[in-house]
Amino acid sequence: MEFLQTIALALIQGITEFLPISSSAHLLLPHHVLGWPDQGLAFDTAVHLGSLVAVVTYFRHDIYQLLSAVLSALKNQEQTDDSRFACFLVIASLPVLFVGFFGRFWIEANFRALNVIIIATILFALVLLAADLMGRRNRTQRELDLPAALLIGISQCIALVPGASRSGVTMTMALFLGFTREAASRISFLIAIPAIAGASFLQTIDLIDSGTTVNWASMATGGVIAGGAAFACIKLFLGLIDRVGFLPFILYRLLLGAALFLLI
Repeated sequence: MEFLQTIALALIQGITEFLPISSSAHLLLPHHVLGWPDQGLAFDTAVHLGSLVAVVTYFRHDIYQLLSAVLSALKNQEQTDDSRFACFLVIASLPVLFVGFFGRFWIEANFRALNVIIIATILFALVLLAADLMGRRNRTQRELDLPAALLIGISQCIALVPGASRSGVTMTMALFLGFTREAASRISFLIAIPAIAGASFLQTIDLIDSGTTVNWASMATGGVIAGGAAFACIKLFLGLIDRVGFLPFILYRLLLGAALFLLI
């Protein structure tokens, strides 16, 4: 890839990873629409690691608080609200790790077509619209319970289809379950940590097995840019989502899907 393509793709990954608009779809679009070369597994690994560093850095205080609560609960044999919340976040993270591990090659072979991206982009925009309109929005993130954790975790598996959006489907399910917009977003971001870490680990293993020559400069550049963009997006998104709602992202997805449909 050329240097400017590296910067552009890293920005796309960082900006779209945590917004409900599908990063995987946006990373495929330059190849399908502009004819750019596929960015390759090494670059994918680098930008996902950059996004992982961004979300861990942003939520570092929350992570420390939750880990401390779990350790304290184990020591004192007494659960707290924080320790229960941490356990439910872990439960919500598990389904996508299982499905991603066993199904990643089949999904890669069957769901990266442009028509799949278009259908998923439009369909899940409409589902998000329904959730935002119908959701009660009266539950906080600490009110996450086992049924909600399982449903949000299962919904996250849908995001393995490009165009669905991991953030989008998990926020959608949380909204349907009555969580506020900010709570739905925070839960989505927190359960993204194991999901992105697992995906990065599998990509690293696949990269090693493939014996591909790695452009370390491109990887480092992509990782740093993606991480910075992702951190900025998380901060801006959480600061604005209760005020602006999901409608701008829904409209963007519908326009994007329509434009891609016209292109093909």
